[in-house]
Amino acid sequence: MKLYIAEKPSLGRAIAAALPKPHKNHKTHIEVANGDVVSWCVGHILEQADPQDYDDRFKKWSMETLPMLPQQWQLKPIARTRDQLAALRKLVKQADDIIHAGDPDREGQLLVDEVIDFFKVSKAKKLRVKRLLISDLNLPAVKRSLNALKDNQDFMPLSISALARSRADWLYGLNLTRAYTLQGQKQGYNSVLSVGRVQTPILGLVVRREQAIAEFISKPYYQVLAHLALNESEDNNDCFTVKWQPSEACQQYCDEEGRVLVKGLAENVVTRINNQPAIVEDIKTEQKQQNQPLPFNLSSLQISAAKQFSMNAKLVLDVCQALYEKHKLVTYPRSDCRYLPKEQLKQAPGIINMLAASNLPCNVQAKNSDKTIKSNAWNDKKITAHHAIIPTEKSPNNINLNSFEKNIYLLITRQYLAQFYPVYRYQQTKLTVKIAGGLFATSAKVEQQQGWKVLFPRHDKSSEPKDTFLPALTKGQVLHCKRGELIEKQTSPPESFTDATLLGAMTGIARFVSDVNIKKVLRDTDGLGTDATRAGIIDLLFKRDFLQRQGKKIIATDVGKALVNALPIKATLPDMTAQWESTLTAISERNASYVSFMDPLISTITEMISEASQQPFSNLPKVAFKPKRKAGAKRKFTRKPAMKKVG
Repeated sequence: MKLYIAEKPSLGRAIAAALPKPHKNHKTHIEVANGDVVSWCVGHILEQADPQDYDDRFKKWSMETLPMLPQQWQLKPIARTRDQLAALRKLVKQADDIIHAGDPDREGQLLVDEVIDFFKVSKAKKLRVKRLLISDLNLPAVKRSLNALKDNQDFMPLSISALARSRADWLYGLNLTRAYTLQGQKQGYNSVLSVGRVQTPILGLVVRREQAIAEFISKPYYQVLAHLALNESEDNNDCFTVKWQPSEACQQYCDEEGRVLVKGLAENVVTRINNQPAIVEDIKTEQKQQNQPLPFNLSSLQISAAKQFSMNAKLVLDVCQALYEKHKLVTYPRSDCRYLPKEQLKQAPGIINMLAASNLPCNVQAKNSDKTIKSNAWNDKKITAHHAIIPTEKSPNNINLNSFEKNIYLLITRQYLAQFYPVYRYQQTKLTVKIAGGLFATSAKVEQQQGWKVLFPRHDKSSEPKDTFLPALTKGQVLHCKRGELIEKQTSPPESFTDATLLGAMTGIARFVSDVNIKKVLRDTDGLGTDATRAGIIDLLFKRDFLQRQGKKIIATDVGKALVNALPIKATLPDMTAQWESTLTAISERNASYVSFMDPLISTITEMISEASQQPFSNLPKVAFKPKRKAGAKRKFTRKPAMKKVG
């Protein structure tokens, strides 16, 4: 008997639908006609053991018991899913072969692998386990996947990466939460100071941004424009402008962004260039193109939805799950990949024809697409266990989508259809001129082929950059500067984070990392957390009252600010965690090992616990012990906070 173990019941039912009929439906599994069985987890049915499960001494929160370092890691059943676990145990024992059908990401890989390990499956049987990767719950797609089973052993690096992340969250979160909570209690803050490997650096980003805004002092800065004509008699209507580029000698009068802060310097340049010859130093015209934007992964979809519809990350994820599981209109949504396998091109005509026949606005976009175009999105080398989020072959007609579902579905379909539109082409000219010894520059852009951009109209035309008029010029040509113009502007404070910009910060954390050495090892796509966990981390910070919303802005609460200011800077910066996330990715790609990640982590945790006792927590608000009431019991006061999982 073959046993298929899916991650959740909806996936299990989709697998069973593609297997021989008739079926016998049970509460915990489905028997198919040939004797094979499909069963499922209910998400996680095992969890990391609590500290007290390892040692009774850990029941009491005390610095003397830290750090807590399990020598033999343990998992325990989640109470609400014990019946399903018991059913799986019996089925695994009866099965001759097991097919792993967890979701196609590292969490889904680990989830089922843990169950197989928990039941102490024999080595021989474990080596025979096959991996079923399903990213589309529609029947034809499931059948294709069933005919393309892989060896589960090939996915062990993905599982090890997820295992390392799970244990790291336990070690970092539970140890440091206890250490800093105990230190806070000494100053009268008698509540849990929740610290997480990912959540705390994210909170730190928001707190530091708000502090920068509060401390910001606006300063004037100055630009100089030169109004040029082909000759002295040229009509003003035919003039074009170039902007002064301050020289190296002027940098002492500029800020770090190269903006001139001394008005007298700018005024002097204006005076010197009036009615002076302007010599063309260089002029280059290039034909350029912009390729089609890649299909969405979860984070890029969340960012786009936040910008267009003001939807928060958790809502976007929930909507995506409904489109995937309930409506079967999109492929697996918790993807971190923006590429597609070349094999998927075979389904493209069917998907485009379906969209063209739909009753949604995407039908016009589909009809105008060109199926012969193949964008850079199809790249097998960029695919891991999953691919980008795209529409399935199932039609949305006769499906009652709510407004959120419709908006997200249309975003996904538009991004997919963009792959079948031409590239965007334009001509760019860059000009530099010398006037009175100073260098001035400008550029001009002429659109030649709108291509895929026809799908992305800009509603706010005022925000579009205006094309600069440039006549035909040659190097060495002498022009005339009719006049100089001084432009005074004010520096602006940084903007508060929004859902879109906070997700953007999490997915491209390198630009927020201060340690130069860590920055060097990070890629532009390295981030904090995973595509599947980022929404939950942000949501957790709101639930713990560390963050709050003001319109579209995400700002820190007083408690969130106090916590970040009380913690050591190392715990609140993204540097260390970003490097860890980079190593976790390397593990999944076979470029790093479990030990190379865990050993430095344990050393860091031990060091931070030692530092906690020297950390001043005097800025935290005074919080009295709160009464904790059990159902059916009288109120009583507890002097230690209950242990909580922290991520």
